[in-house]
Amino acid sequence: MIGLARELAEAKSRQDVTAALALCHPEMTLQAPAFGTTAHGHAANERALTSFFRTFPDYAVEPAGDVGHHGTLACWGTARMTLTGARFGEAPNGLRAELPVFLHFTFRDGLIASERFFFDLSELCAQSGISTDKARHALFGGSAELGAVGSGR
Repeated sequence: MIGLARELAEAKSRQDVTAALALCHPEMTLQAPAFGTTAHGHAANERALTSFFRTFPDYAVEPAGDVGHHGTLACWGTARMTLTGARFGEAPNGLRAELPVFLHFTFRDGLIASERFFFDLSELCAQSGISTDKARHALFGGSAELGAVGSGR
């Protein structure tokens, strides 16, 4: 399990979608709750990863630790990535963000069956110089209220 997760981290840090998908079960589910996204199956995962790497072309993750039990694995570490474009509602500052991340994996047939990728969207927005409120509105539409309490940064 740990070997597969580390290989996946390395492939994603190279933005190598083909190598990443080779480690994943054909029915792989990838969830990124901060973005409100779920991709199921190789085709959807290919689209999701391609889009992610377009938005964060220098994405790299550095694993720091992991713990596994009965077919599940939890990993944590640091992701470094520069937000590009205006996908989140406004132009970012171009600085590379550094965020703690937590990942939860399950496995099937010797491959990764699911990944849940957790990080703090507000921290990404703050380091990228964009409004969290605008990013949430761009990501979630009407389900994210603009003008929430706080500065939104």
